[in-house]
Amino acid sequence: MTHEASDVRILHVDEVDPVEVVPGIIQRRLPATERARGWMYDFAPGAEWPEVDVHEGEERYYVIAGEFIDRGQRLGPGSYVVFAPGSTHRPRTETGGRMLGISILAR
Repeated sequence: MTHEASDVRILHVDEVDPVEVVPGIIQRRLPATERARGWMYDFAPGAEWPEVDVHEGEERYYVIAGEFIDRGQRLGPGSYVVFAPGSTHRPRTETGGRMLGISILAR
């Protein structure tokens, strides 16, 4: 399902083409604007982000399924994380998981 108009874009995230970031991590790039970028990541059990992620702007993510370990915290479904500009992290998972996020672009 996709719907587009001049002021709205609606889609089903599982219909977005998956891109392998590294083995065990799949990204779906969601619609972006000049101010923000949306994304979804699926991590296989044992996957870890390949390097420390440094944020120029603000980043937020919501754990939909599974569990992530990020900055020493175990984050299960329903966890919402907000990173300030200039912050860093390197998420990983033992069980696998899915996160939905938004990167607020630095101006």
